[in-house]
Amino acid sequence: MLSLSIVVALFNEEESLVELHAWITRVLQTTALSYELIFIDDGSKDNSWQIIQSLAQNDKRIKAFRFQRNYGKSAALQTGFTEAQGNVVITLDADLQDSPEEIPALYKLVAEEHYDLVSGWKQKRHDPIGKTLPTKLFNAVARKISGIRLHDFNCGLKAYKKEVVKSIELYGDMHRYIPILAKAQGFDKIGEKVVKHQARKYGVSKFGWERFVNGLLDLFSVWFMTRFGKRPMHFFGMLGLCMFALSFALFAYFALDKLWIHPHAKLLATRTEFFVALVGMILGVQFFLAGFIGELVSRNAHERNHYALRDKIG
Repeated sequence: MLSLSIVVALFNEEESLVELHAWITRVLQTTALSYELIFIDDGSKDNSWQIIQSLAQNDKRIKAFRFQRNYGKSAALQTGFTEAQGNVVITLDADLQDSPEEIPALYKLVAEEHYDLVSGWKQKRHDPIGKTLPTKLFNAVARKISGIRLHDFNCGLKAYKKEVVKSIELYGDMHRYIPILAKAQGFDKIGEKVVKHQARKYGVSKFGWERFVNGLLDLFSVWFMTRFGKRPMHFFGMLGLCMFALSFALFAYFALDKLWIHPHAKLLATRTEFFVALVGMILGVQFFLAGFIGELVSRNAHERNHYALRDKIG
């Protein structure tokens, strides 16, 4: 049984791959860990795949997979998680900004201190303020919504128990929220370790400003799916009932006021508040129906009774 799987997702990183492989090999030679190194080429357009092929000829611990086109980091990590066989799985980026020197300490936190997941925290970053400031805001929102006290949800340097990566499913850009997905599966011993952030040595960042907008939208998607994925009526139904009840009470007040209290007041059809109450009732019914339809879809899904088991006897 392998002690460790190292998963490296990459896209157009031909300059750094040889150096990264040599660095990982040098670090792990000082340990007694058996390991595999899994490269996932996310449809690179440069010579990344040819370099990986060359490295694999001399290092039989390398497993490599190449996508037909660029699917994104989540798809690459999901493939790596599926293929990983080590008791502990560590991910790091291929651009040399994550230091392989951190691997032994991260491994010990999972293997010996029994953390389910340990996330790196780049306390001192070598990035421009246009990147660090939105990142801090993004992480603050993620902490507030998830209740997980991590400083850097999106750090590529993370360590996991094997059971964690086999229990979660990544798609879209959900790699940013692996700690939240893990917690939703019952893995709540989540830790953090300060790691060294290397300045970018080669190339440029593969992510633009749009990742912050997409990241915020994905955060709300993860929050909803982990809390209400199997019971959408609890969200939409409650929202619809509350909106309908408040709007109906307002509608009834205007009707009673016109019929008995101020019968000579202006017509209801000329009052803006009347239409606000009417629209609120309609929206309330629509939210309730959305929850009802969501419940029907959820109950007919093939995984509706799929529950992750941690242990089994007999």
